[in-house]
Amino acid sequence: MTSYHFLMDLAIILLSTKLMGLLTQRFHLPQVVGALVAGLLLGPACLGILQETDFIKSTAEIGVIVLMFCAGLETDVEELKRSGKASLVIALLGVLVPLGGGFLVALFFNHPNRIPSDASASLFLQNLFIGVILTATSVSITVETLKELGKLQTKSGSAIMGAAVIDDILGIIALTIVTSMADESVSLVTVLLKILGFFVFVAVCGFAFYKFYVWWSSFGRLKHRHAIIAFVFCLVMSYCAEELFGVADITGAYLAGMIIAMTQTTQYLASQFDTVSYLLLSPMFFASIGLRVEIPQMSAMIILFTVVLVLVAIITKIIGCGLGCKLCGYRTCTSLQVGVGMVSRGEVALIVANQGVSYGLISSSLLGPIVIMVLITTIVTPILQKIVYARTAVVPNPVNPDVANFREMRKIPQSETKEK
Repeated sequence: MTSYHFLMDLAIILLSTKLMGLLTQRFHLPQVVGALVAGLLLGPACLGILQETDFIKSTAEIGVIVLMFCAGLETDVEELKRSGKASLVIALLGVLVPLGGGFLVALFFNHPNRIPSDASASLFLQNLFIGVILTATSVSITVETLKELGKLQTKSGSAIMGAAVIDDILGIIALTIVTSMADESVSLVTVLLKILGFFVFVAVCGFAFYKFYVWWSSFGRLKHRHAIIAFVFCLVMSYCAEELFGVADITGAYLAGMIIAMTQTTQYLASQFDTVSYLLLSPMFFASIGLRVEIPQMSAMIILFTVVLVLVAIITKIIGCGLGCKLCGYRTCTSLQVGVGMVSRGEVALIVANQGVSYGLISSSLLGPIVIMVLITTIVTPILQKIVYARTAVVPNPVNPDVANFREMRKIPQSETKEK
């Protein structure tokens, strides 16, 4: 007899994630935080009402593919071209410094005598993957805070947006390399050749699909058919990435979104997929992450690892992106603003961590610390932003005394102007 318990599970997840999402919004936090908290409360970490079933797992997998496809759709390819050297340097250091910091933290803690691991990959790859998780940046909450402060169109705001786009791409490349190395029976040369072949495949198929899609849509087809064609392309790219090249399926989904982002139907498609994602897929994915966490099993060493991981996640992003700004000639205050704006990890880190568990690249016991790291960085980012912008707003720019005297000499009193 067919069991329909999955319908009740679905109803509980959707209701709880939306209620918690509305609650977190009142504290000016993204609904992702609410969905995570809902999963934590419903799962074995707290109440134990729900367990991760095959239905939840499969739906969450589709959800993460759609999430990454939407992220690709929202990638501003033109901004990527305009951002130039500065954004590339900021993003590169903003990836390398957290990557190194995360690797060193994992190198110390991820040891059989400290935190036993159930991951199948080598310790080196496990430690490297913790670093990859820390490279992720989610600037959605940063953008909202910048809008609130009226700083989105400033130099620091533009630098954050440009660097965030490149940061996503560098993170995807890092994820692709590490996940491809998970199969230790395959040599590194084979892995690199597969990755190279994958990007060649994306370039050729992406170009062909782009030309076809532009030609096909020029005939004024019904708009809802555009969404179907786009989603089929997303699924095919995800399948080919995973099955043919051993690359994470979300990489294929993200690049499929980037290809379609260069067409004229981007806004319509984004609105359609955002609706489906908001209604069903995103809540299922983020709740499933929470359902996997088992906080009661967190030992004293794991708690210490969590504290250190959070501190390193915050500090390395500020140092990496801030140093990149300084190398590009930005002032110290602007460098600090950009560094703080890139701290939040958000859904991107969760997606990467979820892939890591699937590939045996991180221990399931480390998923709890990663979720906590994401929650804390998401919460502290707007707080730190308001602090650094408030401090720099009241500090006058240093002015050369000779320049100041020259400016004073140039001033003409209003009374003299009226007499003329």
